[in-house]
Amino acid sequence: MTNEANVEQFFTRPILNSPYECPKRHWELDGDGQPTQRIIESRRGAEFITPIPKPRKRRRGAAQQEMVFDEGKGLSGDDQQYDPTSNINELRRHVDQWRSLPNPNDWHVTPETARLLKHWRHH
Repeated sequence: MTNEANVEQFFTRPILNSPYECPKRHWELDGDGQPTQRIIESRRGAEFITPIPKPRKRRRGAAQQEMVFDEGKGLSGDDQQYDPTSNINELRRHVDQWRSLPNPNDWHVTPETARLLKHWRHH
């Protein structure tokens, strides 16, 4: 099957999971971030892919300095980069543990939030 057909199937049905449950599967992407038409039976790990186009011309010996994405908050600098990916994956693990608690008394939330969570869990 051609790559165009793979992409077409991916865009025809991009959402594989219910909004009310932890994601259980995802579309596999190749090294270039393109869909392979293969569905993987697990949650995709968080990772940020920033496409950077290659320069058309490059001067000899001119090395480009790497950009630091800081958003003006002082979290990252030339000597240390802030990586939110590991924090996202760790938070997902904590949420999965919390979701597995069957007793609402163990949730440590307000009665109104518990009511909403019960509704979403059994929707």
